[in-house]
Amino acid sequence: MNVQPTALPDVLLIEPRLYRDDRGYFFELYHDQRYQELGLPARFVQDNYSRSRQGTLRGLHYQIRHPQGKLVQVTVGEVFDVAVDLRRKSPSFGKWTGVILSAENRHQLWIPPGFAHGFYVLSEWAEVLYKVTDYYAPEWDRTLLWNDPDLGIAWPLRSGEVPLLSAKDAAGKLLREAEVFEERG
Repeated sequence: MNVQPTALPDVLLIEPRLYRDDRGYFFELYHDQRYQELGLPARFVQDNYSRSRQGTLRGLHYQIRHPQGKLVQVTVGEVFDVAVDLRRKSPSFGKWTGVILSAENRHQLWIPPGFAHGFYVLSEWAEVLYKVTDYYAPEWDRTLLWNDPDLGIAWPLRSGEVPLLSAKDAAGKLLREAEVFEERG
């Protein structure tokens, strides 16, 4: 597999190796030993799956306690996937990176604990699968405002349309008001 750093050094774009023949293709979604060799955690505890229609924006989510590392990939459609560094002592605190993940490119994005995560659906429908390193803890769930001007995320919104948001996501906090991670990592 091929691994590329993103604009945030701890967030990695992973391109699994594809095996093609006249029947189609095969690739490994996850191989524990290979991912451990990349420095990814040895243990994922939960798999999450979402299906969203075009124009939906989910995020930017994080857990202030029990932070989750996420290995994200798209199985149907295409999304613009974003990670924001919320580790106050990190040189990239408050910075973001975004990549296109799609069923066609089969790329995965590793987002370590200490980051907020969200995505915007570009295709008619998208199905997103992500493995997480800690269980969902609703009492520690936090949301960063998707359009915080201090972050300046360049969401590729359709024709300037307002994205479809949950009430929780519409009420996200600005970075300057949000709880963040005080220790690096």
